[in-house]
Amino acid sequence: MNENLAKLQKAIEPLRKEIINHKVYAAIKKIDDLKIFMKYHIFAVWDFMSLLKSLQNNLTCTSIPWFPKGAADTRYLINEIVAGEESDIDRNGIRKSHFEMYLDAMKQCGADVDQIAKFVDHLKANGNLTLALDIVTVQPKAKEFVEHTFEVINSNKDYIQSAVFTFGREDLIPNMFISIVNDIHKNFPESISDFKYYLERHIEVDGDHHSHLALEMTAKLCGTDEQRWAEAEKASIESLQKRISLWDGVLEEIMDRKLTEV
Repeated sequence: MNENLAKLQKAIEPLRKEIINHKVYAAIKKIDDLKIFMKYHIFAVWDFMSLLKSLQNNLTCTSIPWFPKGAADTRYLINEIVAGEESDIDRNGIRKSHFEMYLDAMKQCGADVDQIAKFVDHLKANGNLTLALDIVTVQPKAKEFVEHTFEVINSNKDYIQSAVFTFGREDLIPNMFISIVNDIHKNFPESISDFKYYLERHIEVDGDHHSHLALEMTAKLCGTDEQRWAEAEKASIESLQKRISLWDGVLEEIMDRKLTEV
């Protein structure tokens, strides 16, 4: 393995373990708990797509007239990932983005989709991210997470975007969470079959094929530039810290809900 890649992975490993072992997963016992998780997580699913498309904009020609841009290898890598994320196949064999598949899963189990829908509508109308987040009163931890992602996007540094995409977003769903969802599915198959499929598809595509492509892309973009690798490591660490904070917010709301039931 690339020496710089190995060094970066070693630096972020403690944070990866903290995310994978986060208490939020064990707190999810019922569908109502899962609904809270999804209400937060949908924002991470949405801004993941925005980060992905910013990479495609930076690494390929997405304007007219068309000209060759960057290295053909990186063009191939990012276009391959975009195709899978933006136009995958849902449980019924219909082409959809992973964001749209997640919305379907939320609707099936009765999770609140009004907030994310209104957020997207406001953002389409005014183009102001902060205003859209404020208008629909997005949970503080989710808001911070999205704003950090857009700081990375607005850096316009493709190697930083690639590092955050690769190390801060891919391959972070632990087996524990999958087991919990499978257990809930046994009791309520008609409520979370879409979400179960989403997770399985995410693991199949993102956790295997896409993660290898993303690693290769980051290695190519950072190359032998030590400064780029240092910036990539710093950005990856910050991204993982934001994920931990997001999960802390989910856990706090789940526990607050449990207290009100007592």
